[in-house]
Amino acid sequence: MLILDCNRKAGQLEKIFREADSELAELERGMVAAERLPLPETVDRAIECIKRLVIAYVADEGKKQIPDASLDILDVFKALVKGEPTWNAIRDNCRELVYYRNCINMGREDALPKAPEKMAVRTARHVYLYMKTRCLREGRLED
Repeated sequence: MLILDCNRKAGQLEKIFREADSELAELERGMVAAERLPLPETVDRAIECIKRLVIAYVADEGKKQIPDASLDILDVFKALVKGEPTWNAIRDNCRELVYYRNCINMGREDALPKAPEKMAVRTARHVYLYMKTRCLREGRLED
């Protein structure tokens, strides 16, 4: 029986997941220490973290065109979900972060939920865990 190695770039994928975990853990430590995380920077970091995870997954999978890192998170997400609608499970999480960013850019922080910086970190952690679990199930990452 022939078993194909789908983990050609597993080292790179593993590295991106480790970096994302570290970055999210740093933000979470700030939340626990009752620090007031800077909202615009926290939202941007959460978005960029998710973009890196999505791009790394698409690159590791090797089936789709790798999206440019300069694209908006929703455009990067389109590359991931194309042909695989199961990824839509995290679409609203990505949209939520874009909503936060748009509110900040329009000076409408009043339209955000209570503690939006914490929600941004928790949302990014949720996406991280969803993607990591899927990668573990697919054999792309080792626990």
